[in-house]
Amino acid sequence: MKKYTQYRWIAFIILLSFLISGCSSSTSGKKTEAGSSNKDLKVINIGYQKFGTLNILKAKGILEKGLKPLGYTVKWTEFPGGPQLLEALNVGSLDFGHTGEAPPIFAQAAEARLVYYADASANPKGEAILVPKNSSIKTLQDLKGKKIALNKGSNVHFLLVKALEKAGIPYSDIKTVFLPPADARAAFEKGDIDAWVIWDPFFADAERATNARILADGSGLVKNREFFLATKKFATENPKVLDVIFKELKKTDKWVEGNPKEAATFLAPQIGMSVDTLELTLNRRTYGLEKMNDEVAKDQQQIADAFYKLKLIPQDIQVQGPFKNNKLKEGILK
Repeated sequence: MKKYTQYRWIAFIILLSFLISGCSSSTSGKKTEAGSSNKDLKVINIGYQKFGTLNILKAKGILEKGLKPLGYTVKWTEFPGGPQLLEALNVGSLDFGHTGEAPPIFAQAAEARLVYYADASANPKGEAILVPKNSSIKTLQDLKGKKIALNKGSNVHFLLVKALEKAGIPYSDIKTVFLPPADARAAFEKGDIDAWVIWDPFFADAERATNARILADGSGLVKNREFFLATKKFATENPKVLDVIFKELKKTDKWVEGNPKEAATFLAPQIGMSVDTLELTLNRRTYGLEKMNDEVAKDQQQIADAFYKLKLIPQDIQVQGPFKNNKLKEGILK
């Protein structure tokens, strides 16, 4: 009886092994549309932030479908801001990502080998300097001596520089407090800071939830563009992959422009913000994507020059200059 039971267990284990083996071979060996197995797909590492066109591509799996015929799949990583994302790009943890205007300047000053691939239309109303509803600060001139929070090296850093310049206030005459959006929001609500320089959708969320007053947005001060960037290595080795990404970004951007309510409803659960907040953000932003060009590069150079003059970056940089590969300019893929 004991020997019979032992044989039953041996037979059961053999059968189980056969079943597992069969299941394994049917999935790992499954062919993709391009004729290669899933396990053979190369990975493109893409960094994204709380809000943007890339969020929709991620949630809908659009890029995975578009890149599979080229032998790629996507690994997504979220970042609290552009500076953190570009740090990951610089050390090779990412291949592609998006940021505002200022983070690439700080990254280039740290000798990051990045490529500006594309940019979105100027969106000056998408960032602002906020003050509490009952604040005594009424004009930009009232910021002198005040404690102002922002995410260090982010796109709003340049907005603050230009706002102070307009008001005739030396940068050294304010107290900057460098905080990521979540911590800055908490400090703003507690009254630990006098003003907060922030971008959408955090801007819209704070505006609605705290009744914050807009001291100034970027109108007449900054362009506030979004940039899509890649590592130099990835850009030079994978132009077809970047072409697919650009095509899908343009299609999605066009869809959002025509369907802001639907886009806000779709994004709300993805990023944990209300539909109303996201609809406000989408209705005041501008739309349109283009490949990086010399005119936009000149705008970036003005930011770099201003930051160097204020010693916010350690060295004078040129946003564009010659790569050895004549199809590339320093920082710009033509």
